[in-house]
Amino acid sequence: MSENNLDREYQENLQYLANLTTFGINFGLGRIQELLRRIGNPESTLRVVHIGGTNGKGSTTVMIARILREAGYKVGVFTSPHMHNYRERMVINGLMISKEDVIQMISRVRPHLEDMVAEGFEHPTEFEVSTALALLYFAEKNVDYAMIEVGLGGAIDSTNVVSPLVSVITNVGMDHMDYLGSDVVAIAKVKAGIIKPNSVVVTASEDPAVLQVLRDQAKAMGVPIWLVGEDVRWESKWSGELEQEFDLIGLHSIYSKLRLRLMGSHQLRNAATAVTVCEVLQSEYLVNIPREAVYAGLREVEWIGRLELLSLTPKVLLDGAHNVDGARALAQALPIYARNRLILCLGMLADKEREKVVKMLVPMADEIIVTRPNSPRAGDWKALGSLAEQFGRPVTCIEDPKEAVVFALGRLEEKDMLCVTGSIYMLADARQALIDHLKQI
Repeated sequence: MSENNLDREYQENLQYLANLTTFGINFGLGRIQELLRRIGNPESTLRVVHIGGTNGKGSTTVMIARILREAGYKVGVFTSPHMHNYRERMVINGLMISKEDVIQMISRVRPHLEDMVAEGFEHPTEFEVSTALALLYFAEKNVDYAMIEVGLGGAIDSTNVVSPLVSVITNVGMDHMDYLGSDVVAIAKVKAGIIKPNSVVVTASEDPAVLQVLRDQAKAMGVPIWLVGEDVRWESKWSGELEQEFDLIGLHSIYSKLRLRLMGSHQLRNAATAVTVCEVLQSEYLVNIPREAVYAGLREVEWIGRLELLSLTPKVLLDGAHNVDGARALAQALPIYARNRLILCLGMLADKEREKVVKMLVPMADEIIVTRPNSPRAGDWKALGSLAEQFGRPVTCIEDPKEAVVFALGRLEEKDMLCVTGSIYMLADARQALIDHLKQI
């Protein structure tokens, strides 16, 4: 197939998937279970680590995967949403699924979707189809381990068709309350739904009420639970702008001078969680993970859009702090970065706790640019500007994220810093515009 034909067919298949978003968010596992049954239940052949939580699940997922990869295993990673390219969602040992494989997988699954509808079943949603594609892809490629990141919640998420070796719940915070519940206990009960029999639970949550929910669910399933922060401890040794070092007392080993290029103290907790998962895989499932793989995996791991220093001159930082806990982590990390003035470019969805995020971040900035995420959920995006103005900082509203960040770059003096943060839907457009513009500087 010529490159042009390949691209055209690939885009047609992506459009087919995009059209499935008309089925919205529709909870329940019946549709995906029926779809998986029709394609041979690929999930039943996979050795899975299932990672959920409000924040940090993506970072934790890629850390576990990189350690296992350094240990010599073939590791599939399913994450969502993607930043620039749908193929980012399905990765094996650092390589995105090929366009050819996307086309092939969709062509195999599509007739089953049509048959389901013809037989009276509800049509699976876009995320359910993407989950099925990932499980089929990893099974076909015979991965040794599959890291499956929860999309939304846990019990009600389409990824909850797997039977994991380890269930990971990074933390539980206030997000997606319209779907998951109005308080952390209610949300924790939904997230605890990924805890299954014949597995081990690892959590880095600190909230006593959340921990009680997780302990109760682990007890009901008859499985052990390990607490990162109690059973596993770590200590930061130093942090620069591009790397940090820490010591870790794990379940079975002590690690000194671990290096990590993902920045922020919250990433140390995520790293401790990832190492704990690997130690559980070693002790419970006899997975061979040499100490060197832990060091190399953490040292080499990358995850775009998470305290990503895109440029040093001028200093440009990107971070997907799309909710309150994310904003708190960003606020704690910002003092790491030396600068004179801080220009903050911010875009958030209307269903997030925007007032709380503004209260945390805007006082740290000298100037604010407000922009609109590329999502129907953006709502009254300029309301964010009105909230920011209450703190007495100059605020500029520019709807297009690409124009907003280029404008923000023009406001930078030599030793200033631009921080672009908020919704992943905004960050993707902003990041590409920044990359293109910085190349010309």
